[in-house]
Amino acid sequence: MVKDFAARHGSALRSLAVIAGTLATAAAVVVAALLAVFFAATVAVIAVMASALLAFAGLAMRARRTARARRSDNVLEARHLGGHHWVAYGWNERS
Repeated sequence: MVKDFAARHGSALRSLAVIAGTLATAAAVVVAALLAVFFAATVAVIAVMASALLAFAGLAMRARRTARARRSDNVLEARHLGGHHWVAYGWNERS
């Protein structure tokens, strides 16, 4: 009889430990799910920002190409040498 009592002793603590372990596991699963959603949203925001950056870079490159293509040959290039001195290039190369 003493042996049976000793074997069953602590069963209430064991059941409380199982319940606590189950609650801790559930809490860990909930925290992991929230972190996964948070990091997925972070990656999505970074992807949107990167695509916007690439779109603006593409627009800038297209504008640069357009501005360079519209340059006329009637424009002289000049360099300021200081004071009232300027040197113009391209005026003698007109055809």
